[in-house]
Amino acid sequence: MEEILLEAEIREGSGRAKAKDLRDSGFLPSVVYFHGKDALSLKISRSALLKLVHQHRLESTIIKLKIKDDKKAAGRPCIVKEIQYDPVHEDIIHIDFNEISLTESIKVNVPVEVKGEAVGVKQEGGSLEHLLWEIEVECLPTNIPKNIEVDVSALKMGEAIHVKDMTFPSGVKPLNEPGAIVLHIIAPMKEEAPVEAVEGEEKQEPEVIKEKKEVPGEAAPAQEAKEKEKK
Repeated sequence: MEEILLEAEIREGSGRAKAKDLRDSGFLPSVVYFHGKDALSLKISRSALLKLVHQHRLESTIIKLKIKDDKKAAGRPCIVKEIQYDPVHEDIIHIDFNEISLTESIKVNVPVEVKGEAVGVKQEGGSLEHLLWEIEVECLPTNIPKNIEVDVSALKMGEAIHVKDMTFPSGVKPLNEPGAIVLHIIAPMKEEAPVEAVEGEEKQEPEVIKEKKEVPGEAAPAQEAKEKEKK
């Protein structure tokens, strides 16, 4: 498992105003959580973090946090706990880390990578539908795979690949339900042709019979006729 280094400094103060000032000066507020210890507020270079974001999948990468004036000069092994984004501009505004032990198993999500072209798509005209894009696994931090490859070349129309059908590296245990469908081949949707009207045949509309409403004080015609006969 590749390890990457990220430098950090202790952050003084808290609150929105302090965080804004920090971001304006080219840093990002951050927090690192330790086992059974108080969290530590940090600041990290925004440009350094963005460089890592474009080069790695941070959610499943070990990051050595080298904190200035820290006793652990070699850095603290961490994984990303949460990345917060601005809801409008989608910029990273805060990042949290968890310190980990390289000798204890952790749970992470690993992306699924599809290999090959399915028979059901290539020869039978079906569509490959991807349902699970990530698989949750448990393993040592040093064994986290970059991705889990799935070969779909032999997959035919109506067939599926489940979690139990996948091959995982030694020491990597999948945590999803074994019967969960990762991807499958579905038949293309048929388009129904519009019904054409027969030549010479006009569309019949139902005849609407309207009843004449009686006006208060005005007798109905039948009632008037009966009264004349009596006279």
